[in-house]
Formats: sequence, C-alpha cells, structure tokens
Amino acid sequence: MDKERRLIIAGNWKMNKTVAEALDLVNGIKRELAGVKEVDLVVCPPFTALSEVSKAILNSNIRLGAQNMSEHGFGAYTGEIAAGMLKEFSVRYVILGHSERRQFQRETDELIAKKALAAHGAALKPIVCVGETLAEREGGQTQTVLDKQVRGSLAGLSKEQMEETIIAYEPVWAIGTGKTATPAQAQEAHVYIRRLISKLFDETVARRVRIQYGGSVKPSNARELMSLPDVDGALVGGASLEDGSFADILRNSI
Repeated sequence: MDKERRLIIAGNWKMNKTVAEALDLVNGIKRELAGVKEVDLVVCPPFTALSEVSKAILNSNIRLGAQNMSEHGFGAYTGEIAAGMLKEFSVRYVILGHSERRQFQRETDELIAKKALAAHGAALKPIVCVGETLAEREGGQTQTVLDKQVRGSLAGLSKEQMEETIIAYEPVWAIGTGKTATPAQAQEAHVYIRRLISKLFDETVARRVRIQYGGSVKPSNARELMSLPDVDGALVGGASLEDGSFADILRNSI
C-alpha cells in the first residue's frame, strides 16, 4: 500500500497480561510478523512486563511503548513512572492522554501537554490521544472537542517535536464497543486534525505528522481504514491481545 507517511501500528495491551502471558504474546507476534519491514510495529505492555518484553524483542522489528508516564523527572512522586525509568528498558514510544485516563484519572489537556514535553525531553515519541464521546458526536461537537484537545495537549511543542509526535484519533464511543467510525467519519476527523496542525505549526509539519486511528480496529476493517489518505496507522486495543488477530491487522494494513 503506497502511503505518503510510514504506517505505525501500535498494540495497547492496557491492564492485561502477567509477565508470562506478555512473553507468550510478544513471542507469538515475533513469529507471525518477523518479515514485516514496511510498517513501524509497536507493543505497549503494562509497566510490570516492560523489562522482560524488552529483552524478548531485542534485535527484532518490534519497538517498545509504554502506556503512560509522569510529567515529572525522578523524585518524590509515589506511584509514578519517570521517563528515565522507561528509557532503561529501551522504550521508544509512550501513550499519553488515552480516553480512559482522561475519564478515570481526570487527566487534563494541560497535564498531557506537560507529559508530552517531558517525553520529548527524554527522546521518547509520544502517542497523544484525542477523541470525542458519543454524546459529543451526536451533539455536533466533534470538531470543537478535537480543537480543544489538540490545541491543549500539544501546547508548547516545537515544530521539530511535533513532527516526532504521533496523534491517535480515538472516538471514545468506538473504543471497546465493537463500533467503528465509518471510513468517511475517520477520514473527516483526520483531515480536520491535520488542518489544525497546519494552523498551529505549518503545512510541512502537518504533512509529516502521523495520525493513527483507534477504536475497535480489527482484521476485518484494517485494510479499509489504513487505505484512507490521512490515516497513518492504528492504535489497537482488544485485538492486540491475541497474536493472530494483531498479525492479521498488520498484514491487512499493508
């Protein structure tokens, strides 16, 4: 599949998998996708499995991501994880501002922006999540919500940092529900985000930044979604918890 930007497919395992289960999963993904070179392939296990998964994917085509991090460096922040701790396990990417953290941990755009800056400060690539709820979409507020979240969550980034940031458009109503945005809905939202990036930074940055789609991505819809001109990959939830389904998403994407 010819794309202007290189696809990035990331599996967000959320709060799933013991260390042993994580190793089984990542070893299965390694076997299934050993020959894939056309796509950036990322797995995001829970913190407890980062060390062992990092060892398992050494010298493979899989890169490691984390599901969150603190906006602070090392210090007196009980229960938090610093970017420097992630670097120790060769983490390359970090998911920030996922809708579940916005909902359950009350994370704000301002906090996410601080985390994004901290990630870049440690040479990590943030995957910044944005997206509207069902009520917001039905109320015609999709663009208003995206405008607020994109502006707020990326505040303070330089052009160079923005180019190394991945945005994940995740309509909240489609996460874990089995519902998926139609191709037209996904493309429309991605175009809106890209145009907003052009206004906030410039056209060159907007053309280079990668925008993933997330929200019940499955093998059956991956090909159609990834073929859209402004969709540059996927942030996969439930379907990334089985090596076969995750591998099929990758194959269908390319």
